[in-house]
Amino acid sequence: MANLLSVADYERLAEELLEPGAWAYLVGGSGDEWTLSENRAAFERRTFRPRVLCDVSEVSTATTVLGAHVALPVLVGPLAYQQLYHPDGECATARAAAAVGTVMAVSTFSTRSHEEIAASAPGVVQWCQLYVFQDRGVTREHLAGAATAGCSAVVLTVDTPRLAQRERDLRVGFEIPSDLPLPYARAAIGTAAQNPADQFALLDASVSWRDLEWIASEGQLPVVLKGIATAEDAELAVAYGAAAIVVSNHGGRQLDGAPATLDALPEVVEAVAGRVEVFLDGGVRRGTDVAKALALGARAVLVGRAPIFGLAVGGEEGVRHVLELLREELELALCLLGCTSPAELDQAHIRSRP
Repeated sequence: MANLLSVADYERLAEELLEPGAWAYLVGGSGDEWTLSENRAAFERRTFRPRVLCDVSEVSTATTVLGAHVALPVLVGPLAYQQLYHPDGECATARAAAAVGTVMAVSTFSTRSHEEIAASAPGVVQWCQLYVFQDRGVTREHLAGAATAGCSAVVLTVDTPRLAQRERDLRVGFEIPSDLPLPYARAAIGTAAQNPADQFALLDASVSWRDLEWIASEGQLPVVLKGIATAEDAELAVAYGAAAIVVSNHGGRQLDGAPATLDALPEVVEAVAGRVEVFLDGGVRRGTDVAKALALGARAVLVGRAPIFGLAVGGEEGVRHVLELLREELELALCLLGCTSPAELDQAHIRSRP
């Protein structure tokens, strides 16, 4: 993999290797994919204000998230159906996350259970991403399994009461194979081959702020809300006891026309005012993207597509290399900005282009 020098290199090769349906699901957005494009464009609208003649002889990318030490402020975000991209699925991704010293959030539509992942990747820090099914018994069993397997947080995705129109999936006729193992979803969705919209139609669209309490009590774990994009919802998240917030538009896969997450981040950070940690996902492809998000107030970023490009190309080794590339790029960015750690980044290091 010596000739793969960036996430973009992995993305190009992954497209060559994957079937059209799996590729469309991985990279597509909703509607006209305007928000999908904006997630990337927002990083391009920011430039750095580097400081010089600083002692950067020793630079560390380490930080903490929810009290846990991580070697880099890049967490592996939840992405479904990973066995479609490599036979080892989430287990390979988890081993890579453990090897580089970061957190992995595991999707409700995972093809491996939390127990399998923990056994395959000893020491990995797992977060349980949660969708609430109409059959709440299925969700309770999921939360119980996550707690038993040692997950340290629940990531409740809050921007998906219905699945948006994802036209790439529809054009290629993408369906989830009926024999794909889905330990936390199969009991609710049955065994027939379905497209993602069919499966997500079984989620509970009535979930509201008042449900945070029972979700926290069922799992006995801190709850992170993923999908916050406004100051109003950030205030409510804090009021209802969220442990952290992920500023997210579902990777441009839900409401087309929603702002880029980097554009929404300052509003959320200001509203939270340090009371809970704020993370960001959407469009991160470089360590410099990570640095820009941290400068605008994020504690860490979640990456979803980038590790899966690595998974498709090289399994565990590919995921690990993608994460190492992001860490190395972030370390270099910190050095050239005059910072020795992520904690030193702030708004003085970034400006918006006119």
